[in-house]
Order: sequence, then C-alpha cells, then structure tokens
Amino acid sequence: MELIELRELQPEPRPGRGRLERANALRISPARRRGPGAHPDPRLTAAPGGGHRFEPRRRGLHTWCDLCGDFVWGGGRKSLQCRHCSFTCHYRCRALVRLDCSGPPGASDDGDEQVLEKDTNVDEPSEWEKTELDQTQVEQRIKEYNSQINSNLFMSLNKDGSYTGFIKVQLKLVRPVSVPATKRGPALQAGRPHTQGVKRRTSFYLPKGTVKHLHIFSHTRVSEVIDALLRKFTVVDNPRKFALFERSEKDEQVYLRKLSDEEQPLRLRLLAGPSEKVLSFVLKENETGEVNWDAFTLPELQNFLRILQREEEEHVRRLRHRYARCRQKMQEALATRTPG
Repeated sequence: MELIELRELQPEPRPGRGRLERANALRISPARRRGPGAHPDPRLTAAPGGGHRFEPRRRGLHTWCDLCGDFVWGGGRKSLQCRHCSFTCHYRCRALVRLDCSGPPGASDDGDEQVLEKDTNVDEPSEWEKTELDQTQVEQRIKEYNSQINSNLFMSLNKDGSYTGFIKVQLKLVRPVSVPATKRGPALQAGRPHTQGVKRRTSFYLPKGTVKHLHIFSHTRVSEVIDALLRKFTVVDNPRKFALFERSEKDEQVYLRKLSDEEQPLRLRLLAGPSEKVLSFVLKENETGEVNWDAFTLPELQNFLRILQREEEEHVRRLRHRYARCRQKMQEALATRTPG
C-alpha cells in the first residue's frame, strides 16, 4: 500500500509484524513510482475512439471537457456526453477523441452496490458531524480511535492542539482523467501532426477500486485532499471537476454526501471512528450541476461574462429573426385577402 504524505514527517517505527508499518509505507522511491504516463491506457489509440454513443448533454449543467480540459459553458448545445462511459467534450472536440469507450455502466464489477448507492446531494452534515470537541475530548477520542484499529495508521496529538492521522480515499471515477502527453503517447505517433489549439494531453481511465491513503492534519481541508490526489496521478484536469463525498451505510442503503471545500476529513474520521460502514471517503466527478464561481480567477470570470454576452446576443438575434419571419408570413397572408 502506498501513502500520500501532505507534510514532511519522520515517523517513529513501531514494532509488530503482520501490521502495516507506517515508516516503511512512507518510504517511497521516486524511481519505482509508475505513473500513468508510463503505461498508456490500451483503449487510447491513434484512430478515433470507438464504442462511444455521444448525445447532447443536458442543459444547465456546467462541467469540464475531458479532451481539452477547458470549461464547458452551457449545456446541450455546447457539449456532448457518451451515454455509456460519460465521456464529455465540446462539439468541436468530438472528432479528436482517441480514447475508446469503457463500456456501459452495467459492465462494472460493482453493479450490486450501484443499486443500493444513493447520492443524496445533501450538503448539510449530520448532527454528529456538527459536534465540537474541546482539547480534553479530542485527546480522549484519539486514544479510543487508536485502540480500535488493527494497523499502525494511528492518530497523533500535537503540542499545538492539532492532530495528524490517516484517511483512505476510494477513487470512483467514471469519466477519464488527463495527464500531460508523453512522447510515447499514441497522439504523438509519427505521421500524425499535433492539432493546433488543443493542449497536449493523454486521457486514461483509472482502474476500478483504486484506493489511496493520505497522512493529513486535522485542519487539512477537502480541497487540499483533492489537490494531493490529483498531483499523485499527475492529473492536469481542473480540481473543480471532482468532489469528495462521504459514504455511509445504514439500513442496507448506501448514502453519499458531497463535502464542501472547507470541511476537514480527518475531523470527520475522528468523530466517526475507524468503521468504514459509518464513514468512508470517495472521490467522484462533481456532477451536481453546482458551480462555485468564487473559486474562479478574475480573468476567467471576465471571459465567462464575455461568453455570456455573446450567447445572449446570439439568442436575441435568433429570437428576433424567428418572430420577424412569423410576422412576415402573417403580413403576406393578409395581403392576399380582400376585405369582406
């Protein structure tokens, strides 16, 4: 198992065989890391991607293009989405898609859970998640937590009152992710010129069941966890394309809640205890249709306003043209008739 470290830490080795040794787990040799660029997805070909069934995407949902990575403004008239694998792209990018379809959702190995899983899209945390702990309670909770786990992934209380610990995140992504294109990438084969205006990116599907452990602070935010996961896989997609969800099981039903950027996963882990049925973390596409406009830079927002103005002007022009034609037809009909 490989861990992602969000700070410089020299852990003290702990005794005990058959248990995950934290010191060894954190000793990762860069030379042995095997990034996604070293093994291109076999479905990524020089020929146009096959198996996709693209349809106009629903209006009103903003997202990012899986090919060029740019923000897709608007809905059905601006983007396409594969009915099977959810690959999403601009109309203009459709002809450049080289990644084969991953198949219909029913072909996945976790189909049974999909039947039970329910995305509640509720941003309000549960009552137990709102619990505020004082320093004494935090120390007691950490002792209880450490006594219940069967690995060396302990939580540790710091002198300043903060604490560190580990969270496990399951990457449950349906759409592909993009990494910088390599010389061995299919799109750069001899005889295939690079298309101007499209960033050099390589797309691939993350293996199903991918899990990563992160060592974080109690004040580490959800947005920082997402950034760390993307950096691990050298993913160049916009972080706002993804969202971290908390997953819980209750009465044979699986519930998901989208976490806000400012929530602190390790605090939730401590409050819930080590049981993954009570709480686990899942990284998914941010498909709730919500856009945090405050997260965009000033130039990006100014560009969106220009796009909005152009679309408004185009919509008004078409609307006026349609009404003008209708008015003309009525006037022509009136001209052919005589009074009485």
